[in-house]
Amino acid sequence: MRNTLEDLYYGNITPNAQDMAPHSELKRAADRVARFENQLTEQLDEAGQAVLGKLVESQHEIDGITALENFILGFRLGAKITMELYG
Repeated sequence: MRNTLEDLYYGNITPNAQDMAPHSELKRAADRVARFENQLTEQLDEAGQAVLGKLVESQHEIDGITALENFILGFRLGAKITMELYG
């Protein structure tokens, strides 16, 4: 427990960091998104590319908020399970 708390204190734990396995379903999906985004970018004029950029940025923001909320929910569930084990 102490090692985990020390790692958290020193910034060695980054819950939002995620490595993608080279042949995972997540990696394949991310590659498809990148491919389609590139195809669409090539088809759009400058104004359309700007709108697409804003759309992609907004989706990244939503993804970040969703990841944070899911992390918090998971942490709370883990804490509740731990409390039940000791309660």
